[in-house]
Amino acid sequence: MKRKVILDCDPGIDDSLAIMLALCSPEIEVIAITIVAGNAPVRMGYQNAKKVLRHMNRLDIPVYIGEEKPLIKDFVNALDTHGSDGLGESFLPEVMDQPPLKNAIDFFRETFSEKGISVIALGPLTNLARLIEVDASAFAHIEKIVSMGGSYKAHGNCSPVAEYNYWEDPEAAQIVFNHMKMLHKQIHMVGLDVTRKIVLTPTLLEYIKRLDAKQGEFISKITRFYFDFHWNWEHIIGCVINDPLAVAYFLKPDLCQGFEAYTDIETQGIARGQSIVDAYDFYKEEKNAWILTSVEVKEFFYFFLERILHLKREELSYLEEIFQEETA
Repeated sequence: MKRKVILDCDPGIDDSLAIMLALCSPEIEVIAITIVAGNAPVRMGYQNAKKVLRHMNRLDIPVYIGEEKPLIKDFVNALDTHGSDGLGESFLPEVMDQPPLKNAIDFFRETFSEKGISVIALGPLTNLARLIEVDASAFAHIEKIVSMGGSYKAHGNCSPVAEYNYWEDPEAAQIVFNHMKMLHKQIHMVGLDVTRKIVLTPTLLEYIKRLDAKQGEFISKITRFYFDFHWNWEHIIGCVINDPLAVAYFLKPDLCQGFEAYTDIETQGIARGQSIVDAYDFYKEEKNAWILTSVEVKEFFYFFLERILHLKREELSYLEEIFQEETA
C-alpha cells in the first residue's frame, strides 16, 4: 500500500528535483504540494511547482499556497541562489490555471483529520508551525515529518552556524521541534552534514542528458544558474542538491545514518537559526529529533537516477566509473 505524502516546499531549484524524485517513486502517493515562503515568494513558488508538475505530466496534483512570510521576522528570499524566477532563470512559461480554492493551512486541517499521512518539509517550517498554532490536534495526526534543514557539525550556508530554512524562520522551527518533544515524537533532520555531500557535478549532469535527453535538458535548464552560484561562492564544480536527499531518505532510510537527540533552534542574535543538538544528553530532555550524520553518496545517486530516468541499476553501469574518477 502506498504511503501518502505531502511535500511542503519553497521551489527553488533543489525543491524541484525533489518533487521529480517523489513523483517517480511508486512507494508513495504525493497527495498535494504546499508552498511556503522561502527560496522564493509563495506566488512564485506556486508557479514553479506547477511548472515541474507540467514537465512531469502530473498537473492533477493540487498545489496550495501557504504562509507568505515568517512568523515574526521579515521575509528574506534566496533568489540570489535560485535565480530571479526561483528556477535558475530558466524562465519557463507559466502554467495558466485557476488559483487554489483553499490555503495550505486549511488543507492541512482537513487532511490530517485522518491518520497515515506524512510530510516531507523542504523549506522553512512556517506552515507546520502555523498549523500547531491554529489546530494542534491536526498536527498530532501527522505520521512522520522529514525536514531538510539545520546542521549539526557542518558550517552554515547563510551564517557560520545556520542553514537557510531554519535561519529564515527560526521561531517556526523552534515551535515544531518543541511540539514534537511534547508529543513524544521525533522529527527527522536532514541537515547540511549530509546534504552538502550530494553534489550534482557536470559529469553527472552530462550522463543524465545522455541517458534521457528530455529529462536531462530540463535539469540542465534549472541548474545552470545553481552551478554558477556554487562556483562563485564556494568554489564547488557542480551544485549541492539538498532537498532530493530528504525525499530519498524518506523512501530509503538506510541511505543515511544518524542518532537521536534533544534539539532546539536558536532564534536570536548571531546564532539565529542554529540547530542546538544535545548529542551528549547534557540537558536530559526528551529526544525530539533524529539527526542525520552520514550518507552513502554513490547509493543516493544510483537511487536518484534509477527513479527519475526510469532505469534499472544495471543500466547505470557508467556511474561507477564516474565516482571512481571523481574520488580519485
